[in-house]
Amino acid sequence: MSEAAKSATPWSGLAGMALGALALVLALFLHSAGPLDPQPTIGQSIGEIAADIRTSALKGLKGEELPEPQAQSWSLDRTLAVVAYVLAGLAVVLGIVGLVLRENRRVAVAALGFGGIAIGFQLFVWTVMIIAGVMIIGYILTHLGDIFGGFG
Repeated sequence: MSEAAKSATPWSGLAGMALGALALVLALFLHSAGPLDPQPTIGQSIGEIAADIRTSALKGLKGEELPEPQAQSWSLDRTLAVVAYVLAGLAVVLGIVGLVLRENRRVAVAALGFGGIAIGFQLFVWTVMIIAGVMIIGYILTHLGDIFGGFG
């Protein structure tokens, strides 16, 4: 390999490192700062769900057609989460490009690492939240009689 090829600036590795680091910082910010959009109270959410169930049940009993489901709007939280995933994916791709182009190995591996850690962190957080939710639901179902005063 010639000296010119070895001394070339590792553009894809450096860009991947920058995008991966940005994705990791964005993912950490999103999960530590909490939801950025205003959230309805639990009472409002449960009330809306109960009203929707009642309306759907009444329309079903009357034989009326149910309305078509509406697409979810893109909130700031959802948009930033998708941006973090896209930046992390681009970092991984640029890291692989850097390895294929035989750029500086450390820089290309760092791009892969930052992108992979950003993706892995977000998946880990969601997995932990799902497990915690299942545990809470299991606890509630196990103690349902105690909660309502032990009918019968």
